[in-house]
Amino acid sequence: MGIIDVVDLRKYFPVKAGPFAKHGLLKAVDGVSLSIAEGKVFSLVGESGCGKSTVARLILRLLKPTSGTVTFRGTDIVEQKGEALKGFRKSVQIIFQDPFASLNPRMTVFETLSEPIKIHKIVPKSQFRDKVEGLLKSVGLQPDVLDRYPHEFSGGQRQRICIARALAVSPEVIVADEPLSALDVSIQAQVLNILQKLKEASHISFLFISHDLRVVQYFSDEVAVMYLGKIVEQSSADELFENPLHPYTVVLLSSVPKIRPGGQTRTILKGDVPSPVDMPPGCPFHPRCPKRFEPCDTIVPKLSAPAGHGFGGRMVSCHLWNPC
Repeated sequence: MGIIDVVDLRKYFPVKAGPFAKHGLLKAVDGVSLSIAEGKVFSLVGESGCGKSTVARLILRLLKPTSGTVTFRGTDIVEQKGEALKGFRKSVQIIFQDPFASLNPRMTVFETLSEPIKIHKIVPKSQFRDKVEGLLKSVGLQPDVLDRYPHEFSGGQRQRICIARALAVSPEVIVADEPLSALDVSIQAQVLNILQKLKEASHISFLFISHDLRVVQYFSDEVAVMYLGKIVEQSSADELFENPLHPYTVVLLSSVPKIRPGGQTRTILKGDVPSPVDMPPGCPFHPRCPKRFEPCDTIVPKLSAPAGHGFGGRMVSCHLWNPC
């Protein structure tokens, strides 16, 4: 059991293609199960629209699942209310993708950081300023910024303020949804170093969502690869990057720019991503898979350990590794 456990999580959104069309279901998340270990970083990767951010919002209870369970330290959070829900909100915080949109432009840095301290009664009011100054120092900012507004900061500084806000209530888990994608490369390294130090010093668990596979490889303990609302491969970060098993994971990793003598070999996928409203039968990846064979067209592969191989703890959803 991890600090957060997700079992068979699904989120379907009703959609209508036209005025005379029947209602359909967009399967944003379709049967996801995962476990975030205490003090570890669990990362979700995959193409845009594969359901990563929806999983994050379901775990945070910003969305209500269609079915499935999300438990925090063994307690189902889906039905929590009142003080129980408030306690969960304190324990699990989020860092959003866009630091320009996630800060209130009418609140100073002090007001932004002291608000969660006040709501959750972390320290007496007389100690607010000292607490806020300590939070700023932990993310590499000086106390002289306390009375400034968000528009006076760069993107990297705003994201540091967002990290400090998440840390204000001493969370046990931080959900980081593309926290680096809106930043310049040089600033990304600085923010990533802050997160790495927090992980080492505070033993905070992370659900880390990113398109940058190099960052995921550096920062993660365990990685799950998503495609069309499903996890297709899950493994420790080292194993996944050294020896990907699922054909989609192989293609995904081949897209990472690398400096190699004699050039770089990439696998280019043919066709478009199928619609999550009209999913193909069988394996969802089979219309684009370079290694498809007969069962792929009709039978949905289960996410399970590769049969007959010593990959300890590894999971893959592919008929190549789990024959029918």
